[in-house]
Parts: sequence; structure tokens; C-alpha cells
Amino acid sequence: MYRRVSILMRKHFVSVLVLCVAMIASLSVRAADPGKGKTLFQQNCASCHNVHKQVTGPALKGVEERWSDKKLLHQWIHNSSSVVASGDAYAVKLFNDFNKQVMPGFPSFTDADIDDILAYIADEGNKPVPGPGDKPGDQAATQGDGGNNSLLFGIITLILAIVALILMQINSNLNKLAGDKDGVPTPEPVPFYKNKAYIALVILLLFIVGGYYTINGAIGLGRQKDYMPEQPIFYSHKVHAGVNQINCLYCHAGAEKSKHAMIPSENICMNCHKTISEYGGADLYTAEGKKVNGTAEIQKLYDHVGWDKKAQAYTKPGKPIQWTKIHNLPDHVYFNHSQHVVAGKQQCQTCHGAITEMDEVHQFAELSMGWCVNCHRTTKVQFADNKYYSIFEQFHQQVKEGKIDSVTVEMVGGTECQKCHY
Repeated sequence: MYRRVSILMRKHFVSVLVLCVAMIASLSVRAADPGKGKTLFQQNCASCHNVHKQVTGPALKGVEERWSDKKLLHQWIHNSSSVVASGDAYAVKLFNDFNKQVMPGFPSFTDADIDDILAYIADEGNKPVPGPGDKPGDQAATQGDGGNNSLLFGIITLILAIVALILMQINSNLNKLAGDKDGVPTPEPVPFYKNKAYIALVILLLFIVGGYYTINGAIGLGRQKDYMPEQPIFYSHKVHAGVNQINCLYCHAGAEKSKHAMIPSENICMNCHKTISEYGGADLYTAEGKKVNGTAEIQKLYDHVGWDKKAQAYTKPGKPIQWTKIHNLPDHVYFNHSQHVVAGKQQCQTCHGAITEMDEVHQFAELSMGWCVNCHRTTKVQFADNKYYSIFEQFHQQVKEGKIDSVTVEMVGGTECQKCHY
């Protein structure tokens, strides 16, 4: 009986091992991804919510603990009105506390999308709230890898694979000992490095892992997420657009009028800096934590334009500032700032992130085709009072009749190939 069980174990152990590895790998695939959640949050939630503080909606730190059932939370995000109508006590209280303002629904979100967003919120909730005097590099040392469990699952998979190989060797040795005791000649077990089953399994695993990283690498070609080049002059959007509340359109006048937002000319800078020659605000730091002399950076501007602050006059020829472009799209992609800002009523933060909090600008979003298409599928257009969409009579009629409550970019042709590609 023992020998029969042992033979069956030997015969099917490789299959069991492959099944175990596949199950663990599938767990890692299903693990919530805070990175994806951050993108979805910034695109769809950041205009009304903050993790640590109340804005239009409640602070989201600990949101999962406040709901009695995670399914209700998912339903709330898909359609908050249905949860209020069901009579759930917390949903009704939340609705009343915020002046009965209905939260926009996101029916296009999958459960995986919502789990990714909740994972991002949980990660952000565990991070310290930045104080007014914090330097950019201070929090980096205290923050972990963002809670992504893929690495953990990978390590567990490797450990289980090693344990399974060891058990297979033990099983083989026990089988030989049992055969020797019964007087049945048993051939020497084949070393694992010569065993065809082991070799085939290793090749299969290498093929899967190699294919995964190759595909991910190929998908990422040309993408520059988090790209933050050093600029010839340290220009802080946090100081200008954040602290001093300078409207984005004052410098980037083309955002409402043309395809390009345009880098402002030096004359725009000098409209203010003819009189502002010294920096007296909060300390400035680079992304690496190096302190920046704001007054010296203003002097760099003067050197480029040929301005003498003592004589209050241009005393020498100017030379252009060689800014390094950060946000780049392929030549075959068409993007029009005015269409998104005027017709689409989009805020700068949708694509550029929390620009009013950046001392050094970096590329916030992937700007990939998938990123744009997902935004078009979930973003609701300002439809009712927007003359740009007056030609869509069918949708206007359906809104009046109550058949639909909103119109997304996708519904007005926002995912058609010719919209974005020449």
C-alpha cells in the first residue's frame, strides 16, 4: 500500500507543484495595486476628496473601517443613491452630513479598480501628514514600498517551490529505502539537475517570468512617468501657483486658446520680477533635499534677459532659457489643450497632478493610450450648459427624459481612433 501511494506521489508531484505555483501566482495578480489606485484616484476622486482632510467630501483615511460591509462601499462608489435608498444607517448619515449632496457614481469601475483605489488610500493613510516645514526628502525615508504585495507573493512562491523540490527528493529517497527493505531493486534516483521533469519545469518558469518582464518592459517603452529633469532655473510652481495663487493661464495663456499650453516667455516672468528681486518665502529644496537660494535663481533670470536690477534697465542682449520639456507625446498622437480645458472643463491637475504643490515639476501620469482611454471612459463631460455639445440632440433628450443622468467622453466619440491619431 505504501509503495502504491509513494509511486502515485512521485507520478503527480510535478503537477501538484505546478498547480501550487500557479495558485500563488494568481494571488499576486489579484493583489490590489496602490500604484494603479493612485492614478484612478487622481483622475476621478481628487477633485472632491483628500485622504487626510475633508474637502468637498469626507477625508478618506480609514474609509473601509467606517463601512459595515465592503460590498456596500463598492455599491456606494458605483451608485451612492441606491445605498441611501436601501436605508443603510451610515450611508444615510453621510448623505445628511454633507447637505444631501449626491456623490457622482462610477458604474464603469470594476471591483478590482475600487480595490486598487482603496489600497492607495490605505497606503496614504499610513503615511505621516506633511507639515508646513517638511522638506521634500524628509518623508521618503519613513515611507515604505507603497504596500504592493507582489514582491511578497513572489518570495512565497519561490519558497514553496524550493520546499516542493525538497519534498520530492525526500519522497524519492524514502521510496528507495522501502524498496531496499523489501528486497526489490530500485534504481538510483536521478539527480534533480538531470531530471527532465525538473528541467522542463524550470524552463517553463523562466519562460513565464521572462515573458512577463519582457512584455512589461515593451509596454513601458517611451513612457516617462515621474520624469523630473533638472531645469536651468529652479522654478517652483508651489511658490507661484500655490502660495501666491497666480492663475495657471497667466503664464500658460495657450491652454485655453490653442493646442499647446506654451512655455511663458521671459517677458511674462519679468512683469513681476522687475520689482521682485529677492526671495523671502519658505525655504526651497530640490527633490534630493538640497537647499535652494531663491534670490540666486531670480538672478539667473536677470542674467538671461540682460536686466540690471540696480539700473532698473535692460543693459545687455538677452538669451533664451533652455527649459527641458517634461511632458512628451508621440508624433502620431493629437492632443489639444483648449479642447480639454474649454470644452472638457478639465483642471490642470487631471493630467499634471498636484501641480500647485510641486517645487520641481515631474510627469505625474503615464500619458499612455490606456491611461487616456480609461479617463475618457469614466470622465463625465459638462454637457448641459456647454454649447460645444449642442449638436448631440439625442443625448440632450435622453437627459431630459431621465433615461441617462450624465454623458461621458466615450459617449460623444472620445474613444474613436481618429480623435487622437492622425
